[in-house]
Amino acid sequence: MNLALKLDRIAARADELRALLSEGVSGEAYVKASKELSEIEPVVARIGELREAEHARQDASTLLDDPEMRELAEAELFELKDKIPALEHEIQLALLPKDEADARSAILEIRPAAGGDEAGLFAAELFGMYQKYSEGRGWRFEILEYSDTGLGGLKDATAEITGRNVFARLKYESGVHRVQRVPATESQGRIHTSTVTVAVLPEAEEVDVQIDEGDLRIDVYRASGAGGQHVNKTESAVRITHLPTGIVVTMQEEKSQHKNRAKAMKILRARMYEQQRASLHATRAADRKSQVGTGDRSERIRTYNFPQGRVTDHRINLTLYKIDRVMMGELDEFIDALTAEDQAARLAAQE
Repeated sequence: MNLALKLDRIAARADELRALLSEGVSGEAYVKASKELSEIEPVVARIGELREAEHARQDASTLLDDPEMRELAEAELFELKDKIPALEHEIQLALLPKDEADARSAILEIRPAAGGDEAGLFAAELFGMYQKYSEGRGWRFEILEYSDTGLGGLKDATAEITGRNVFARLKYESGVHRVQRVPATESQGRIHTSTVTVAVLPEAEEVDVQIDEGDLRIDVYRASGAGGQHVNKTESAVRITHLPTGIVVTMQEEKSQHKNRAKAMKILRARMYEQQRASLHATRAADRKSQVGTGDRSERIRTYNFPQGRVTDHRINLTLYKIDRVMMGELDEFIDALTAEDQAARLAAQE
Protein backbone atom coordinates (compact mmCIF):
# COMPACT_ATOMS: atom_id res chain seq x y z
CA MET A 1 0.00 0.00 0.00
CA ASN A 2 1.48 3.38 -0.97
CA LEU A 3 1.84 6.12 1.62
CA ALA A 4 -0.92 8.38 0.24
CA LEU A 5 -3.52 5.61 0.38
CA LYS A 6 -2.42 4.61 3.89
CA LEU A 7 -2.74 8.21 5.10
CA ASP A 8 -6.20 8.56 3.53
CA ARG A 9 -7.35 5.48 5.44
CA ILE A 10 -5.97 6.79 8.73
CA ALA A 11 -7.71 10.15 8.27
CA ALA A 12 -10.95 8.37 7.36
CA ARG A 13 -10.68 6.15 10.44
CA ALA A 14 -10.26 9.23 12.64
CA ASP A 15 -13.46 10.68 11.17
CA GLU A 16 -15.28 7.40 11.88
CA LEU A 17 -14.12 7.40 15.50
CA ARG A 18 -15.12 11.04 16.05
CA ALA A 19 -18.58 10.30 14.63
CA LEU A 20 -18.90 7.23 16.85
CA LEU A 21 -17.98 9.20 19.97
CA SER A 22 -20.37 12.03 19.08
CA GLU A 23 -23.21 9.50 18.87
CA GLY A 24 -22.87 8.96 22.59
CA VAL A 25 -21.51 5.42 22.83
CA SER A 26 -20.66 4.36 26.36
CA GLY A 27 -18.89 1.73 28.37
CA GLU A 28 -16.16 -0.40 26.81
CA ALA A 29 -16.94 0.83 23.28
CA TYR A 30 -16.33 4.44 24.37
CA VAL A 31 -13.04 3.58 26.10
CA LYS A 32 -11.82 1.59 23.10
CA ALA A 33 -12.75 4.29 20.56
CA SER A 34 -11.27 7.08 22.70
CA LYS A 35 -8.00 5.21 23.09
CA GLU A 36 -7.68 4.49 19.38
CA LEU A 37 -8.47 8.10 18.48
CA SER A 38 -5.94 9.49 20.95
CA GLU A 39 -3.29 7.20 19.45
CA ILE A 40 -3.84 8.29 15.85
CA GLU A 41 -4.71 11.98 16.36
CA PRO A 42 -1.04 13.13 16.38
CA VAL A 43 -0.54 11.34 13.06
CA VAL A 44 -3.77 12.82 11.67
CA ALA A 45 -2.53 16.30 12.62
CA ARG A 46 0.70 15.71 10.68
CA ILE A 47 -1.32 14.37 7.74
CA GLY A 48 -3.26 17.66 7.74
CA GLU A 49 0.01 19.62 7.65
CA LEU A 50 1.27 17.45 4.81
CA ARG A 51 -1.91 17.91 2.79
CA GLU A 52 -1.73 21.71 3.27
CA ALA A 53 1.90 21.73 2.15
CA GLU A 54 1.07 19.63 -0.93
CA HIS A 55 -1.79 22.00 -1.86
CA ALA A 56 0.51 24.99 -1.36
CA ARG A 57 3.08 23.38 -3.65
CA GLN A 58 0.43 22.81 -6.31
CA ASP A 59 -0.81 26.42 -6.05
CA ALA A 60 2.73 27.78 -6.23
CA SER A 61 3.51 25.68 -9.29
CA THR A 62 0.56 27.19 -11.17
CA LEU A 63 1.93 30.70 -10.48
CA LEU A 64 5.32 30.08 -12.09
CA ASP A 65 4.03 31.24 -15.47
CA ASP A 66 2.85 34.57 -13.99
CA PRO A 67 5.77 37.07 -14.27
CA GLU A 68 4.47 39.12 -11.36
CA MET A 69 4.12 36.10 -9.06
CA ARG A 70 7.03 33.98 -10.24
CA GLU A 71 9.55 35.14 -7.64
CA LEU A 72 7.10 34.61 -4.78
CA ALA A 73 6.15 31.17 -6.16
CA GLU A 74 9.78 30.08 -6.44
CA ALA A 75 10.43 31.12 -2.83
CA GLU A 76 7.40 29.10 -1.70
CA LEU A 77 8.49 26.04 -3.66
CA PHE A 78 12.02 26.29 -2.27
CA GLU A 79 10.67 26.20 1.29
CA LEU A 80 8.31 23.30 0.54
CA LYS A 81 11.05 21.28 -1.14
CA ASP A 82 12.41 20.26 2.27
CA LYS A 83 9.24 20.60 4.33
CA ILE A 84 7.19 17.97 2.49
CA PRO A 85 9.79 15.14 2.66
CA ALA A 86 10.39 15.99 6.33
CA LEU A 87 6.67 15.67 7.10
CA GLU A 88 6.46 12.40 5.17
CA HIS A 89 9.41 11.00 7.11
CA GLU A 90 7.92 12.12 10.43
CA ILE A 91 4.63 10.41 9.58
CA GLN A 92 6.39 7.20 8.50
CA LEU A 93 8.22 7.09 11.84
CA ALA A 94 4.95 7.63 13.70
CA LEU A 95 3.42 4.69 11.80
CA LEU A 96 6.15 2.24 12.77
CA PRO A 97 4.86 -0.57 15.02
CA LYS A 98 5.07 0.51 18.64
CA ASP A 99 7.01 -1.40 21.27
CA GLU A 100 4.52 -1.34 24.13
CA ALA A 101 7.38 -1.54 26.62
CA ASP A 102 8.89 1.77 25.45
CA ALA A 103 6.70 3.93 27.69
CA ARG A 104 7.53 1.88 30.79
CA SER A 105 9.86 2.44 33.68
CA ALA A 106 12.93 0.17 33.81
CA ILE A 107 15.15 -1.97 36.00
CA LEU A 108 18.88 -1.26 35.62
CA GLU A 109 21.38 -4.00 36.53
CA ILE A 110 25.16 -3.44 36.49
CA ARG A 111 27.92 -5.96 37.25
CA PRO A 112 31.71 -5.95 36.74
CA ALA A 113 32.92 -8.63 34.31
CA ALA A 114 36.63 -8.90 33.42
CA GLY A 115 39.25 -6.77 35.15
CA GLY A 116 39.07 -7.37 38.89
CA ASP A 117 39.03 -4.29 41.13
CA GLU A 118 39.26 -1.92 38.17
CA ALA A 119 36.09 -3.42 36.67
CA GLY A 120 34.33 -2.89 40.00
CA LEU A 121 35.45 0.75 40.10
CA PHE A 122 34.23 1.40 36.57
CA ALA A 123 30.93 -0.38 37.30
CA ALA A 124 30.38 2.08 40.15
CA GLU A 125 31.13 4.99 37.81
CA LEU A 126 28.68 3.69 35.21
CA PHE A 127 26.02 3.32 37.87
CA GLY A 128 26.61 6.95 38.83
CA MET A 129 26.48 7.98 35.17
CA TYR A 130 23.03 6.50 34.73
CA GLN A 131 21.87 8.04 37.99
CA LYS A 132 22.96 11.49 36.78
CA TYR A 133 21.30 10.92 33.39
CA SER A 134 18.05 9.88 35.08
CA GLU A 135 18.04 12.84 37.44
CA GLY A 136 18.70 15.17 34.51
CA ARG A 137 15.55 13.92 32.82
CA GLY A 138 13.45 14.21 35.95
CA TRP A 139 13.14 10.45 36.48
CA ARG A 140 13.10 8.81 39.91
CA PHE A 141 16.21 6.70 40.51
CA GLU A 142 15.78 4.26 43.40
CA ILE A 143 18.60 1.91 44.39
CA LEU A 144 17.17 -1.56 44.98
CA GLU A 145 20.45 -3.33 45.67
CA TYR A 146 24.04 -2.11 45.91
CA SER A 147 26.86 -4.43 46.93
CA ASP A 148 30.20 -2.63 47.18
CA THR A 149 33.72 -4.01 47.10
CA GLY A 150 34.95 -1.92 50.01
CA LEU A 151 37.42 -0.22 47.63
CA GLY A 152 35.01 2.25 46.04
CA GLY A 153 33.79 -0.22 43.44
CA LEU A 154 30.73 -2.41 43.28
CA LYS A 155 30.08 -6.15 42.99
CA ASP A 156 26.60 -5.66 41.57
CA ALA A 157 23.91 -3.01 41.69
CA THR A 158 20.27 -2.78 40.73
CA ALA A 159 18.08 0.32 40.44
CA GLU A 160 14.50 1.06 39.53
CA ILE A 161 14.20 4.06 37.20
CA THR A 162 10.68 5.44 37.17
CA GLY A 163 9.31 7.87 34.61
CA ARG A 164 7.81 8.18 31.17
CA ASN A 165 9.62 6.48 28.26
CA VAL A 166 12.49 5.33 30.45
CA PHE A 167 12.85 2.02 28.63
CA ALA A 168 12.64 3.71 25.21
CA ARG A 169 15.64 5.87 26.09
CA LEU A 170 17.78 3.32 27.96
CA LYS A 171 17.10 0.03 26.18
CA TYR A 172 20.12 0.47 23.90
CA GLU A 173 22.44 0.55 26.94
CA SER A 174 22.24 -3.22 27.51
CA GLY A 175 25.50 -4.97 26.73
CA VAL A 176 29.20 -4.97 27.57
CA HIS A 177 30.83 -1.61 28.32
CA ARG A 178 34.63 -1.64 28.00
CA VAL A 179 37.00 0.78 29.74
CA GLN A 180 40.62 1.46 28.80
CA ARG A 181 42.69 3.46 31.30
CA VAL A 182 45.57 3.36 33.78
CA PRO A 183 44.20 2.04 37.10
CA ALA A 184 45.05 3.95 40.26
CA THR A 185 46.91 0.86 41.50
CA GLU A 186 49.07 0.58 38.35
CA SER A 187 52.60 1.74 39.21
CA GLN A 188 54.04 1.26 35.71
CA GLY A 189 51.52 3.51 33.98
CA ARG A 190 50.20 0.70 31.78
CA ILE A 191 46.72 0.93 30.28
CA HIS A 192 44.39 -1.85 31.39
CA THR A 193 41.20 -3.02 29.73
CA SER A 194 38.21 -3.99 31.89
CA THR A 195 34.57 -4.73 31.14
CA VAL A 196 31.21 -4.22 32.83
CA THR A 197 27.84 -5.70 31.88
CA VAL A 198 24.73 -3.55 31.83
CA ALA A 199 21.17 -4.83 31.53
CA VAL A 200 18.10 -2.60 31.13
CA LEU A 201 14.79 -4.40 31.58
CA PRO A 202 11.29 -2.97 31.11
CA GLU A 203 9.41 -2.99 34.37
CA ALA A 204 6.66 -5.61 34.40
CA GLU A 205 3.31 -5.58 36.13
CA GLU A 206 1.77 -8.64 37.71
CA VAL A 207 -0.63 -8.95 34.77
CA ASP A 208 2.31 -9.14 32.34
CA VAL A 209 3.89 -12.22 33.88
CA GLN A 210 2.02 -15.06 35.54
CA ILE A 211 4.17 -16.53 38.32
CA ASP A 212 3.01 -19.69 40.05
CA GLU A 213 4.07 -19.66 43.70
CA GLY A 214 4.68 -23.39 43.36
CA ASP A 215 7.44 -22.65 40.84
CA LEU A 216 9.41 -20.61 43.37
CA ARG A 217 12.03 -21.68 45.87
CA ILE A 218 12.47 -18.95 48.47
CA ASP A 219 15.48 -19.02 50.79
CA VAL A 220 16.06 -16.56 53.62
CA TYR A 221 19.37 -15.85 55.32
CA ARG A 222 21.20 -13.21 57.27
CA ALA A 223 22.23 -10.18 55.23
CA SER A 224 25.96 -9.46 55.26
CA GLY A 225 27.99 -6.44 54.31
CA ALA A 226 31.58 -5.76 53.31
CA GLY A 227 34.02 -8.13 55.00
CA GLY A 228 31.24 -10.58 55.85
CA GLN A 229 29.98 -8.59 58.82
CA HIS A 230 26.32 -8.97 59.59
CA VAL A 231 24.13 -6.00 58.75
CA ASN A 232 21.53 -7.31 61.20
CA LYS A 233 20.89 -10.42 63.22
CA THR A 234 17.64 -11.45 61.57
CA GLU A 235 17.20 -13.51 58.44
CA SER A 236 16.06 -10.60 56.28
CA ALA A 237 17.93 -11.39 53.05
CA VAL A 238 15.92 -13.23 50.40
CA ARG A 239 16.93 -15.45 47.49
CA ILE A 240 14.17 -16.37 45.03
CA THR A 241 14.72 -19.08 42.43
CA HIS A 242 12.22 -19.52 39.60
CA LEU A 243 12.59 -23.24 39.03
CA PRO A 244 11.24 -23.51 35.43
CA THR A 245 13.63 -20.84 34.07
CA GLY A 246 16.48 -21.05 36.58
CA ILE A 247 16.35 -17.29 37.16
CA VAL A 248 17.76 -16.39 40.59
CA VAL A 249 17.25 -13.06 42.35
CA THR A 250 18.79 -12.12 45.67
CA MET A 251 17.92 -9.06 47.74
CA GLN A 252 19.30 -7.88 51.11
CA GLU A 253 19.22 -4.08 50.87
CA GLU A 254 16.33 -3.71 53.31
CA LYS A 255 16.22 -4.81 56.96
CA SER A 256 12.72 -6.12 56.34
CA GLN A 257 12.37 -9.59 54.82
CA HIS A 258 8.98 -8.56 53.44
CA LYS A 259 10.46 -5.53 51.61
CA ASN A 260 13.36 -7.58 50.24
CA ARG A 261 10.93 -10.20 48.95
CA ALA A 262 8.79 -7.54 47.23
CA LYS A 263 11.86 -6.01 45.54
CA ALA A 264 13.13 -9.44 44.48
CA MET A 265 9.75 -10.31 42.96
CA LYS A 266 9.79 -7.01 41.03
CA ILE A 267 13.18 -7.88 39.52
CA LEU A 268 12.09 -11.47 38.84
CA ARG A 269 9.01 -10.25 36.94
CA ALA A 270 11.17 -7.86 34.90
CA ARG A 271 13.65 -10.61 33.97
CA MET A 272 10.89 -13.06 33.05
CA TYR A 273 9.05 -10.40 31.04
CA GLU A 274 12.22 -9.54 29.11
CA GLN A 275 12.83 -13.25 28.51
CA GLN A 276 9.34 -13.56 27.03
CA ARG A 277 9.90 -10.47 24.87
CA ALA A 278 13.24 -11.81 23.63
CA SER A 279 11.58 -15.06 22.62
CA LEU A 280 8.72 -13.33 20.81
CA HIS A 281 11.00 -10.92 18.98
CA ALA A 282 13.89 -13.30 18.25
CA THR A 283 13.47 -12.98 14.48
CA ARG A 284 13.28 -9.21 14.59
CA ALA A 285 16.29 -9.04 16.91
CA ALA A 286 18.32 -11.16 14.49
CA ASP A 287 17.38 -8.84 11.63
CA ARG A 288 18.47 -5.79 13.62
CA LYS A 289 21.70 -7.21 15.03
CA SER A 290 23.89 -5.50 12.47
CA GLN A 291 22.23 -2.18 13.24
CA VAL A 292 22.00 -1.41 16.95
CA GLY A 293 22.40 -4.85 18.48
CA THR A 294 20.10 -7.25 20.21
CA GLY A 295 20.28 -5.89 23.74
CA ASP A 296 22.18 -9.03 24.73
CA ARG A 297 24.32 -8.23 27.76
CA SER A 298 27.18 -10.33 26.29
CA GLU A 299 27.55 -8.07 23.25
CA ARG A 300 30.29 -5.41 23.41
CA ILE A 301 28.63 -2.12 22.63
CA ARG A 302 30.81 0.75 23.83
CA THR A 303 34.43 1.59 24.73
CA TYR A 304 35.45 4.35 27.14
CA ASN A 305 39.10 5.28 26.43
CA PHE A 306 40.25 7.67 29.17
CA PRO A 307 43.80 8.38 27.90
CA GLN A 308 42.37 9.62 24.60
CA GLY A 309 39.28 11.18 26.19
CA ARG A 310 36.93 9.38 23.80
CA VAL A 311 33.86 7.18 23.95
CA THR A 312 33.01 4.97 20.96
CA ASP A 313 29.74 3.18 20.31
CA HIS A 314 30.67 0.22 18.11
CA ARG A 315 27.15 -0.44 16.82
CA ILE A 316 26.96 2.85 14.93
CA ASN A 317 30.67 3.77 14.79
CA LEU A 318 30.05 7.00 16.67
CA THR A 319 32.98 8.46 18.64
CA LEU A 320 32.67 11.46 20.96
CA TYR A 321 35.75 13.16 22.41
CA LYS A 322 34.10 14.29 25.63
CA ILE A 323 34.42 11.39 28.03
CA ASP A 324 34.15 13.58 31.14
CA ARG A 325 30.75 14.92 30.04
CA VAL A 326 29.52 11.47 29.08
CA MET A 327 30.44 10.13 32.52
CA MET A 328 28.48 13.04 34.00
CA GLY A 329 25.38 11.67 32.33
CA GLU A 330 25.38 13.41 28.93
CA LEU A 331 24.19 10.38 26.96
CA ASP A 332 21.57 11.89 24.68
CA GLU A 333 23.87 12.20 21.67
CA PHE A 334 24.48 8.43 21.72
CA ILE A 335 20.88 7.55 22.52
CA ASP A 336 19.44 9.84 19.82
CA ALA A 337 21.82 8.38 17.20
CA LEU A 338 20.99 4.79 18.22
CA THR A 339 17.26 5.54 18.11
CA ALA A 340 17.58 7.09 14.63
CA GLU A 341 19.59 4.09 13.40
CA ASP A 342 17.00 1.69 14.73
CA GLN A 343 14.17 3.64 13.12
CA ALA A 344 16.00 3.76 9.78
CA ALA A 345 16.51 -0.02 9.88
CA ARG A 346 12.83 -0.62 10.65
CA LEU A 347 11.72 1.73 7.85
CA ALA A 348 14.03 -0.06 5.41
CA ALA A 349 12.61 -3.42 6.47
CA GLN A 350 9.11 -2.23 5.53
CA GLU A 351 10.08 -1.22 2.01
